[in-house]
Amino acid sequence: MKKIIGIIFFSLLLLGCSEIRHRDLFEKTDYFVESLYTQYENYGLLGGERYTQYADKGKYRIMPVGRLINVRIEQYASTKDYEELRKTLERHYSGNTRVNGVYICEGGTVMIDCRN
Repeated sequence: MKKIIGIIFFSLLLLGCSEIRHRDLFEKTDYFVESLYTQYENYGLLGGERYTQYADKGKYRIMPVGRLINVRIEQYASTKDYEELRKTLERHYSGNTRVNGVYICEGGTVMIDCRN
């Protein structure tokens, strides 16, 4: 019983650390997700450059394109780094009905899909 409680506590602790570590990234991506339902129908094909933001001291570039939000790691990143980012964003947006999915696109970046 103590072992199960310990595992649950450790899992919650790791999840909480992820939320704190990526707070800036989540705030910026949340803003774009929210604005697609309150302020904009979409950001257009070329609108992304105009609205591009950077998070975590320039580590991530967030650029909306249409109803997708593109998240790119600015320094060298491996496939494993992008898979971890995808999982982190997927956990953050699980249960959010405004987000259809989070996936790695062929360009190697992570996309947050808010298409209707």
